[in-house]
Amino acid sequence: MIEKYKYSDSEIKSIVDSMVILVDTREKKNKHITDYFDKHGINYCSRALSSGDYSFFIAENPELSIPRPLYMDNEILIERKANLEELSGNFTTGRTRFEEEFATSNAKKKYLLIENASYSDIIEGNYNTQYNKNSFAATLHSFNHRYNLEIMFIPNNAYTPIYIYGVFKYYLKSILK
Repeated sequence: MIEKYKYSDSEIKSIVDSMVILVDTREKKNKHITDYFDKHGINYCSRALSSGDYSFFIAENPELSIPRPLYMDNEILIERKANLEELSGNFTTGRTRFEEEFATSNAKKKYLLIENASYSDIIEGNYNTQYNKNSFAATLHSFNHRYNLEIMFIPNNAYTPIYIYGVFKYYLKSILK
């Protein structure tokens, strides 16, 4: 709906400024993210999401033909993993639930964000689990193609909130232009 309107640059800025990042209520150990949002005046709230750990909504703005909040969790999501050990667990013991979450999501854009790691850590086996490095890489690539994921490694998790905010901000700008 919102993409059908033609907005001026100042109206786009106003809409982007009204964006509220949704943080799934099951998302734990994310203080580094919410502290960054607090420090930089980025609006967020906790809400149960059916898929992913983060998405966003646009606050109502009747002046700009947005009569009620527009939730984008069926459009775009970010699934965050704190490290390769957590992802390894999702690919092994928690695989069914993890795979169902991606398979049943209606989101057109899906991101898998992996903190405190790089792709080379998988290839070289630099993680603390028994998961075979070849199987780990194969599963990551299979999920990528099967669920059309954009995979992002963030070796320093201090940059995670900047990435999350940037993904949503520029996605929103792209549909408003």
